Amino acid sequence: MLNPGSATGCCCRSRSSSRRMRAFKRWMKWKGIEWSDALDLIDNQSNHQGEGGMFVRALCDLHEGDLVATIPKQSCLTIKTSGACDLIESAGLEGSLALSFAIMYEKSLGQQSPWFDYLQLLPQSESIPLVWSFEQIDSLLAGTELHKDGNLGIVWLGARSQMVKEDKAHVYEDWKACILPILDSAPVELNPIFFGVEQYFAAKSLVASRSFAIDDYHGFGMVPLADLFNHKTGAEDVHFTAVSCPSESDSDNDGSDPNENDDANDDSEPLIQNFQSRNSPSSPSKLDSSSDTGDNSTVREMIMVRDVKAGAEVYNTYGLMGNAGLLHRYGFTEWDNPYDIVNIDLELVLQWSSSLFSSRYSRARLSLWRRLDYSGTIGENSEYFEISFNGEPEVELLILLYIMLLPEETYSELDLRVSTEGWALEKHIVLSKKENIALERGSEACKSLLLTKGVRGALLRIADIRESFYREASIDNEIEALKMERERGGERESYHSRGLRVSERRILEKLRNYVSSFGDAPNGSHSARKKLKRK
Repeated sequence: MLNPGSATGCCCRSRSSSRRMRAFKRWMKWKGIEWSDALDLIDNQSNHQGEGGMFVRALCDLHEGDLVATIPKQSCLTIKTSGACDLIESAGLEGSLALSFAIMYEKSLGQQSPWFDYLQLLPQSESIPLVWSFEQIDSLLAGTELHKDGNLGIVWLGARSQMVKEDKAHVYEDWKACILPILDSAPVELNPIFFGVEQYFAAKSLVASRSFAIDDYHGFGMVPLADLFNHKTGAEDVHFTAVSCPSESDSDNDGSDPNENDDANDDSEPLIQNFQSRNSPSSPSKLDSSSDTGDNSTVREMIMVRDVKAGAEVYNTYGLMGNAGLLHRYGFTEWDNPYDIVNIDLELVLQWSSSLFSSRYSRARLSLWRRLDYSGTIGENSEYFEISFNGEPEVELLILLYIMLLPEETYSELDLRVSTEGWALEKHIVLSKKENIALERGSEACKSLLLTKGVRGALLRIADIRESFYREASIDNEIEALKMERERGGERESYHSRGLRVSERRILEKLRNYVSSFGDAPNGSHSARKKLKRK
């Protein structure tokens, strides 16, 4: 048990609490979960966009280093703590598949499950693209980093390891191959209603969006209380971490029913009556990394990593990722997410090149670029270049475009030097003596020199091609529609998929501005070389 400190300055706890939240708080006390009375756990009715919902607010000023919660590992729903542990191990299930089965199993027990009041607080599923219909995927994600369009000849847009449709296919195959056989072979009778394919997809969405790494023994699991904190990119307030030294045990759990004494007035009060200040003698001297899962303690802690003012929401962070990653895994997007990117597939660059030059020409220039030891980012099914949040292209893309547009004489000279001398014989190779551009091995060339008129025109044309993947006519229309959906409370799937499209199209707009800042490009974003298509 933590030493209580002074609660002076704290405002009164919120009296508005839903019935399921009150039940959840009783359940937490039964499970030995302790939380600070400086935290207000709020269960608002969310709107269609998923705003509102459950979140955590500071009732008084919180400070970096404050310990605001301790969560026994035995209170977490994991493969090891679930009543389905033996079934899972005998069936050889592992990872997210096994944890998804554990969730379905506990739900099938109803009120007999030790996690009933916790599971009642969770949604049936998280609205991530994995649980969307194929029609929704095609209509809402068209053109984005989470979608491909076979008519455009693009193999893969974005850095996601699998596209949403492929995700759905793999999840279905997992259910068919691994879950269905258990229903027939399990030593105990399982109600198939709770283990259908829809239930499996729903459980997978919860695991994808809410699970935490606990330790090497438990692996990943569902962590009550910790999953109430909403995400904010690059603005983590509270950290879920290993305890610095074992000080808790499960002896506080007396095994009694958490729903007993339903009318007692302590059902919404935290066990930690006051938060432990960073100035407290027993405060942890340092914060452990959340990636340190090899600890032998019986609890995990939630510690403030920066100050939060009274009345403000307290945020966790689920990682530093752009909106494509947030929507794919968690079902939401953020405005002005600094980790947003747009990926330009190598196939798209070759599509641009084929509109100007022959296939033989393009292949030869691409080969020279590779022999200079350049490449894009290699994904599972493609190679691509990133356009940053600020609209800045990777230098590898600029070099490729520059080589594509080299005069024949300069190209031939460079090709000969690389073929005869290679990188091993010199520290740098001059791409163009006339323009004095030298590439040192392992360094970035000067982008301002690479951004010639031809390269700028190529970038603008490529941006036009990439933007043509979206179905909406213009970004202005998208932004206006996004505002209207927010005002009228549109469906969450539509709202956040549009948010993803807007964020990507704004990056393409920034790319155009970035290119224009280096000078005017050819009219219509096309190079005059189109008239001299090479054989």
